[in-house]
Amino acid sequence: MKLITIGAIIFTTLLFTGCATKPQYVKTADAPITMGLDRRDFAKAAEAAVKDLLDSGAMDRKGGGRYVVTMGRMINDTTQRIDTDMLTKKIRIALLKSGKAVMTTAVGVDGPEDVMTKEVRKLRDDDEFKQSTIAKKGTIYSPDMSLTGKIIQRTVKANSSDQLVEYYFQLTMTQLETGLAFWEGETTIGKLGSNDSVTW
Repeated sequence: MKLITIGAIIFTTLLFTGCATKPQYVKTADAPITMGLDRRDFAKAAEAAVKDLLDSGAMDRKGGGRYVVTMGRMINDTTQRIDTDMLTKKIRIALLKSGKAVMTTAVGVDGPEDVMTKEVRKLRDDDEFKQSTIAKKGTIYSPDMSLTGKIIQRTVKANSSDQLVEYYFQLTMTQLETGLAFWEGETTIGKLGSNDSVTW
């Protein structure tokens, strides 16, 4: 009886293993594959925002050099649970590559993004560490600019069978010394689909 049971388990396992779909890379299509936000939407919004920001001249520092930029609050006002880093990380990478800005991780809305900047300074009184290798006082750069934004979703009925979902990516670059917005941009992505489609 035991042998029959074990045999049945092995047979069932092999059967389901053989029927399982093999993993494959997702091919990029021209048409949207979902009414919700996907990686292509974030890439498109980030690319448009960075191009507009750099073209505006707001990141051209007088006398040359690069601005130090920190991440402010990025609000998700959609029906989806999304990580806003999917947008901001792409913008940060593009700004670094542009040579116009560097990002600080020592200052953030909810505290430092990388706590190690402060943690290593706690080693100043530790005799086990070579003190000449410890970061000195007054070496952390304060940010010049702060990037904040909001992702808004608007859904309306287009007709009896279709709905229009629009996503607004609104961004602001603020000069922290004056509190003035040096640049503001908005990218809109719209998707038309069946009323039966969901966005989450």
